[in-house]
Amino acid sequence: MKVINKSYTITLLMTLFISLKTLTAQEFKDYTITIEDKQIAIDLVAIEGGTFYMGADKNDTTRKKNEKPQHQVKLDDFWIGKYEITWKQYDAFVYEKFDNTDLKENPKLDALGIDALSGATTPYVDMSFNMGKVSAPAVNMTQYAAIMYCKWLSSKTGIFYRLPTEAEWEYVCKKGETDKTETINDVSWFSGNSENKYKKIGLKNANKIGVYDMLGNVSEWVLDQYSTSYYETSPKENPWNKPTELYPRVLRGGSWKDTADKICCTSRTPSNPLWKRRDPQIPKSDWWHTDAPFIGFRIVRPKIQPSKENIQKYWLEVIKDFNLN
Repeated sequence: MKVINKSYTITLLMTLFISLKTLTAQEFKDYTITIEDKQIAIDLVAIEGGTFYMGADKNDTTRKKNEKPQHQVKLDDFWIGKYEITWKQYDAFVYEKFDNTDLKENPKLDALGIDALSGATTPYVDMSFNMGKVSAPAVNMTQYAAIMYCKWLSSKTGIFYRLPTEAEWEYVCKKGETDKTETINDVSWFSGNSENKYKKIGLKNANKIGVYDMLGNVSEWVLDQYSTSYYETSPKENPWNKPTELYPRVLRGGSWKDTADKICCTSRTPSNPLWKRRDPQIPKSDWWHTDAPFIGFRIVRPKIQPSKENIQKYWLEVIKDFNLN
């Protein structure tokens, strides 16, 4: 009978354990999503979670009441888009041909709680308003459309993607010291330098953790319902003000149209139904804010993918109050 060296076995197991632990740690790093059939790639930056102070200091008279009180928040690890989603990346979804007949037979999609997909209605005008497409940020989409883009991306990759929460967005902005530069011109396109239009992604400097265009260029959808008083009752861990009404929802970062005072990590903008006022359709589109060429978004992936049950619950929660036509 072969004799096993106990000391050798323990050493081998310890080596394997350390190797697996190292491998897991190495996996949490920047990476690129590649959708080969659409010829698009989306870069993601790994963000180590932690505790930070969300909101503006009570003594900061330059900031609005809706940015206060400042409160401590703890977040888990996640990835966030290095750039805002571009027209090339977004149009791959807008012009996709959807066929839901075999979704339930796809185990990859079943694990993501996806039993149906729908695509955006084809825009009736050029939603870029001649400001540029391809590598420029996609604009004019509703929050619902941005969420459905994330669902489509999840179906293409087998990995759960979503919009960031307000807290995650602000954490990346503050962790990267995005508004601590000598001049906001270094990192942002705003009314003072934009020439009245958005610009291609990545032309300004990245923040200190490698994320571009957090401030200015286009305001970015997050998942939260807008409330001026939410900071007073916000949970301390992974907060998300789950929507209960169609308006208002939250946008972050300011845009090419905004003055410098709105180009700040704590600035919050509520959505507005007037952003559809020129839409000639009856009823008005669920997918497009025709009068909002200053709205875009970026994506997030949690480090730990939620369970199938929690993902299914998430899809239900994020669309149930959209009053879809």
